[in-house]
Amino acid sequence: MQIGQIRKDGATVAAIFEGDSARAIPTHTVVDLIRRSEAEGIPLTELATQLASRQSQPAVPILPIHPIEVWACGCTYEVSAEFRDTELGAAEGMYAYVNRADRPEIFFKGTARVCVGPNQAVGLRSDSKFTAPEPELAVILGSKGRVLGYTLANDVSAWDIERENALYLPQSKVYNCCCSLGPVIVTADSIADPYSLEMTCTIMRGKEQRFSGSVSTARLSRKIENLTDYLLRSNSVPAGSVMLTGTGIIVTAEAALEAGDVVEITVPEIGTLSNGTIVV
Repeated sequence: MQIGQIRKDGATVAAIFEGDSARAIPTHTVVDLIRRSEAEGIPLTELATQLASRQSQPAVPILPIHPIEVWACGCTYEVSAEFRDTELGAAEGMYAYVNRADRPEIFFKGTARVCVGPNQAVGLRSDSKFTAPEPELAVILGSKGRVLGYTLANDVSAWDIERENALYLPQSKVYNCCCSLGPVIVTADSIADPYSLEMTCTIMRGKEQRFSGSVSTARLSRKIENLTDYLLRSNSVPAGSVMLTGTGIIVTAEAALEAGDVVEITVPEIGTLSNGTIVV
């Protein structure tokens, strides 16, 4: 099942998507659905089916969830760790160590305040000259880290700020419009194997393709269960939060984002997340 959100009668409501159409779920956001599903002990897909309108109408997906919290994982692909060690000037293979270590890198990305949806613009920090997209598989979490579904994410990052000093990571990662999610959430029962998804990313500047890359989630060096296990250690992440699982597509400085660029991230089983870019 594909679940997300639409604008209807001036309000944001959850919906079940069926191609280019959707069946609205009145008076509920996706977070409302998750909370009600858990409170009543009804599976999310079953509850959505019960509450959805019987009439399907053309609809445009917006931000598929207004997450309570967004957490992000780093160095979960070997290529990412290698890039950060060589290009960011890390001392003594710091990122490669994290890629191999038992404990993963996990950091707080923000809340719904910093998130945008499909066809909205992601932000470029005004004090960065090397901001890049980070295409990632994102996990929608229920209570106690239960995986409810998957969507696509762009963990936009100001690489030059982190390169100056690793302690500047929060400024590199957390700012206005730094995280895009969408286009929809595919429920966990509809993704047979989250480790066999082919992801692509392109950057267009007008009619010129500035970058193209791809990766399979088979190259994730950690299982999602391992990431959620560490995320929830002494850290009560609420249901309706999102966890980004890391990037395996590296955009180098030659293709650094500029205002007006368009980033497209695609996984066929989920769809395409397209975002323009603006300076924030």
